[in-house]
Amino acid sequence: MTDKPTVLFVCIHNAGRSQMAAGYMRALSDGAVEVRSGGSEPGDQINPMAIAAMAEEGIDISHGIPQLMTTEQVRDSDVVITMGCGDVCPIFPGKRYEDWDLVDPKGKSIDEVRPIRDDIKARIQVLLAELLPEKA
Repeated sequence: MTDKPTVLFVCIHNAGRSQMAAGYMRALSDGAVEVRSGGSEPGDQINPMAIAAMAEEGIDISHGIPQLMTTEQVRDSDVVITMGCGDVCPIFPGKRYEDWDLVDPKGKSIDEVRPIRDDIKARIQVLLAELLPEKA
């Protein structure tokens, strides 16, 4: 493991859940965690409601670009968090994997996306406390 833990967030389109999770991890870890995100079938753009919901929290994810998750990203990450990508995520022995059962914000209103955002934030806070106990 490098001097700081690496976390990869994966969802199908890399346009909503994984982007919000990566945004929170970057903001809340204050650079103490290397953050990556990807998707099995990347979308064309970040979900506008995810962008709006995160902006309410003071976190700008509008410059993110959905990208394909690579085998190398998985292999080189200490923790891999999947969010509904099913069996398409490669598995490497010795890695920490978690599957977060989160509703896909695609096609949802801002009022429907806020609880998803809040759930992601709570999970990030728990993960961060586990990865960086000295900062908790």
